[in-house]
Amino acid sequence: MMAEDKLQFDNIHTQTIESEWLQEKSVTLDVLRLDKVHPVISGNKWFKLKYYLQDMTARGFTELGTFGGAYSNHIVATAYAACLSGIKSRGFIRGEEPALLSPTLQQAKAYEMQLQFISRADYQNKEIIKNMHPQLYWINEGGYGMAGAKGASEILSFAYHLTKYSHIVCATGTGTMLAGICESALAHQQVIGISVLKNNFSITREVNALTQKRNFIILHDYHFGGYAKHPPALINFIQHTWHAHQLPLDIVYTSKTFYATRELVMRNDIKEGSKILMIHSGGLQGNLSLPAGVLPFL
Repeated sequence: MMAEDKLQFDNIHTQTIESEWLQEKSVTLDVLRLDKVHPVISGNKWFKLKYYLQDMTARGFTELGTFGGAYSNHIVATAYAACLSGIKSRGFIRGEEPALLSPTLQQAKAYEMQLQFISRADYQNKEIIKNMHPQLYWINEGGYGMAGAKGASEILSFAYHLTKYSHIVCATGTGTMLAGICESALAHQQVIGISVLKNNFSITREVNALTQKRNFIILHDYHFGGYAKHPPALINFIQHTWHAHQLPLDIVYTSKTFYATRELVMRNDIKEGSKILMIHSGGLQGNLSLPAGVLPFL
């Protein structure tokens, strides 16, 4: 696929974090920098999309449809991947059309995605919307589904020396990436999902539907107020992390994951001597919703 030709998988590497809070517990922490794949089809996005796009082409569809919010990494990544592959795309966006599009939706529109805004009530009835557009090849929000999890299961193949890790930590939205990680994690490894949505307790059922593995837990206390919420404490944490480690984090997923990882180590919920791999799932474009100058790496 043409989109895959634009990705730079050789850029993926593990970044070792060195800090007093890790040294005190004799814990090692590596971050798998999936954000290095591409600035738009960033992080886990291509892995979750690739098998859908292959299936779409094989079945003769010429246009895809998908769902997402105004700040959805999935929307902009899908728009760009479709554009590169010569595929038409249509994004069904939750909520009324705003006077000014978010940076995410501006990008998606620039990548030739047709945007269609639907009320939050109608958004809850996605099957009705799908049935109204049978000509579209449908990809669920966030790439949720077996094809998305299959692609996500390939992420750990880029973690060299995978066997050394005792824990793998990743952000969890739809649960697609988490399911894929569970599939490819080794028998001695515990997978920890950090839910970025408030009170999203049904996510365990969603993950279980995509994998037979039960080697994971999902933690619900690190959403900082809800999806995409970013109070000053979180912004300060992102700034500090950049200055200390030159590790760019986003306000939706990776900042909350890195924060949770630190807390788990400091509280001994991840025991001393553990070796942790955190998945940097990309999504840095979400930071574009912040005012200029808030984050030093924008």
